[in-house]
Amino acid sequence: MLSIVLAVLASIGNAVASVLQRRAAAALPEDQPGGPIAMLWRLAHRRDWLGGIAAIIAGFLCQAAALATGPIALVQPILVLELAFALILAQVAFRSRLHRREWGAVIGMSAGLAVLLYALQPSGGDPARAAAGAWVLGIGVTFAVSAIFAVIGYRSTASRRAAFFGLATGVGFAFTAVLLTSISAVYATWGWSGVMSSPQTYLLIVLGPAYFFLLQKSLQAGSLVAAQPALTLSNPVVAMAFGVVVFGERVRTGGWLALAVAGALVIAASTAVLARSPLLRSGNASASGIGRRDARPSG
Repeated sequence: MLSIVLAVLASIGNAVASVLQRRAAAALPEDQPGGPIAMLWRLAHRRDWLGGIAAIIAGFLCQAAALATGPIALVQPILVLELAFALILAQVAFRSRLHRREWGAVIGMSAGLAVLLYALQPSGGDPARAAAGAWVLGIGVTFAVSAIFAVIGYRSTASRRAAFFGLATGVGFAFTAVLLTSISAVYATWGWSGVMSSPQTYLLIVLGPAYFFLLQKSLQAGSLVAAQPALTLSNPVVAMAFGVVVFGERVRTGGWLALAVAGALVIAASTAVLARSPLLRSGNASASGIGRRDARPSG
């Protein structure tokens, strides 16, 4: 129960961070010169972006505590609630309005993930003793998938760009959660000496800022409604796959797989509904509209 409460708090923190950082990133023209350092420097002068950083830290700490007290296959799917919280907050922050179809799609995504998690009920596994070969396979596939989505995003425009950047970021955030789970398990077994000698620790230090920058690009590229579903839904899917393949968690098979497939189909159908949403095509929450409204300095 503690893991569930902490995961819900983490999803709220992530939702607040997404909305605040979306407001800040959308106010900056995407073609501004100076590269990523210059972009982060400009964002650091906005109060809403700094508030988003504080919310991300709070969400990260809650997520770390949840992962330390419960399995990753339980914690990460709960973070899908971030999508609902973010959409509710976005209505206020961006003065936009979600229609029944969008709300139905959000509910469908959440219900589909709940069914999927109930059907599979992952258990067992030991992150501290995962095989090196499984780690190599998991890291290689994760990097490849994230890179493919990022490249497609750079070659796309508007909502498609935001969606593919969101997918790449979601895969990356799932991987950082996997690393955090492994580090927590190593600490519980071998203490700080184990943490400092673990390669996962240094991977997290390097990849955390990289995926954080990709998040900024995702939020800057287009509609929040385009980026957020992709980011939120790819995260638990990748995390559950890591839990089974790398950490050795067990899932229910037999007839339960049919229910799990049904849940996955609901998620896919709901995602397709959101992809056809007029909000994505019209860009009601797009960078251009928000940028004109919020381009004034924050302080």
